[in-house]
Amino acid sequence: MSSPESKTPEEPRTRMNAADRREQILGAASRAFAQGGYAGTSTDAVAREAGVSQPYVVRMFGTKAGLFSEVFARAINAIIATFEAELDKIDRDPDAPTVQEQEYWERLGRAYGELVSDRDLLLVMMHGFTAASTPEIGERARAGMSAIYQTLRQRTGCTPDQARSFVADGMLLNTLLAMQAPEHAHEDPALMEMSYCAFGDLLPAFGQASVAD
Repeated sequence: MSSPESKTPEEPRTRMNAADRREQILGAASRAFAQGGYAGTSTDAVAREAGVSQPYVVRMFGTKAGLFSEVFARAINAIIATFEAELDKIDRDPDAPTVQEQEYWERLGRAYGELVSDRDLLLVMMHGFTAASTPEIGERARAGMSAIYQTLRQRTGCTPDQARSFVADGMLLNTLLAMQAPEHAHEDPALMEMSYCAFGDLLPAFGQASVAD
C-alpha cells in the first residue's frame, strides 16, 4: 500500500465547493503569472502555487491560454467594479462634481490608482496586453478594453474624447507602476516630476513622499 507521501494530490486537501476551488486556483494563477508573465509561467508553476496537481489545473481550465484568459478577465472585472462603485458614490453625493469638472475625473483616477497598487493585478493586466498576439488572450484584451470604455461612456455620459483621455492616463499609471517609477523617482528629477503629475496625492502610497522631497 502506498504511503500518503507518495501520492500526488489531485485536488486541494481542504474540501471546497467548485466555485471556491476555482477562485483559489485563479488567485494562485494571478500571483504566478504576475511574477513570471504569460510566456514564463507554466501550468505546473500555477499548480504548485495553488497546492494542487498540474492535471487538476488542466482539467479545470484546459490550456494555459485559457487559464491566463480567466485571470486576465478577473483583473478587468475588478477595474470595472471599481469604477462602478465610485460612480455609484458620485451619483449618491449631492455635492459631487459634474462630469465636466476635473475633480470628477480625479475621483475616478484615485479609485483606479488605489486598485492598481495591487501589483499582481497590475502586472497581470500588463502581461495580458503584451501577450495579445495569442488569439485567445488578444480577444480577451480587446473585449476588456471595450468594456472599460463602454462603462465610462454609459455611466458618465462623457464624450468619446473624455473617455479616451481618461483611459490614456490610466495606461500611463500602469506603465509607470510596472517600471517601478515612483520608487525610483528620486533618482531622476524629470521622472519625479512626471510621476507626481501622474499620481498627484497618491504618490506617497507608491513609495515617494512628495515632489518637493
